[in-house]
Amino acid sequence: MNATDEVIDVRELTFSYPQSKRPAVCGMDFAVGRGEIFGFLGPSGAGKSTTQKLLIGLLRGHGGQTLVWGRDPVDWGPDYYQRIGVSFELPNHYLKLTGVENLRFFASLYDGRTLDPRPLLEAVGLSEAADLRVGRYSKGMQMRLTFARSLINQPELLFLDEPTSGMDPVNARTVKDMILDLKARGRTIFLTTHDMATADELCDRVAFVVDGRIAALDTPAELKIARSQRLVQVQYRTPEGTLAAAEFALDGLADDRDFHAVLRDHHVETIHTREATLNDVFVDVTGRSLS
Repeated sequence: MNATDEVIDVRELTFSYPQSKRPAVCGMDFAVGRGEIFGFLGPSGAGKSTTQKLLIGLLRGHGGQTLVWGRDPVDWGPDYYQRIGVSFELPNHYLKLTGVENLRFFASLYDGRTLDPRPLLEAVGLSEAADLRVGRYSKGMQMRLTFARSLINQPELLFLDEPTSGMDPVNARTVKDMILDLKARGRTIFLTTHDMATADELCDRVAFVVDGRIAALDTPAELKIARSQRLVQVQYRTPEGTLAAAEFALDGLADDRDFHAVLRDHHVETIHTREATLNDVFVDVTGRSLS
């Protein structure tokens, strides 16, 4: 990645909360390129949200370097917030206002051109609830409103924290498709999550975060390939009609007599390589689960 392509550049980042016994962030290094969806993955308490707040400019007193468009977020003026959008995991709306009133209020805070709230609510599936007080929204509806609010100022850089949390599969699919469309239009997205399936689907690269440190950083595909077991699994029917399965090493498969015997003597139902999931890789790399 060329330096001119970097939107975010973090070097030796450290941060400790007052009276904390250990750093929340400890020596992080990473960069995020223009038009990239960068996944920041790890369990609760790993340092994900703290890093995000540092990049947004909500926390001060860090060590190391955090640059966004070449400047520390705390050194940017109001122009910085004209260029970024933020979607927090915990919605923070005005509950006595309607959905459209919330978006109109937040749009009024920006100097530049903003999106029309009603089409934006329609895009996230909230057109029928646009004139309903947000206090009557479900968690999933509030999360969609939060996501819509993060887009109101047409930001160049988006910070998304668990953007599909609390949503049913249909609405989560809508939000994911919108995120991919934003990437296609050149937006840069910093995605904080513990949902490995979502990260695997959306992210160009992911960083595994544990105890304030980055344990691994690469594309989802490279991480899975590097740690996948090179096995082929065959499901087949026995002469009695029961379903059975066998695994064979991928290396040397062409000369494996047992493999050929299964293909010759049985009705094969499925045959595929057994690949690691991103969650499998996370456990393998960190020795930790996401629970």
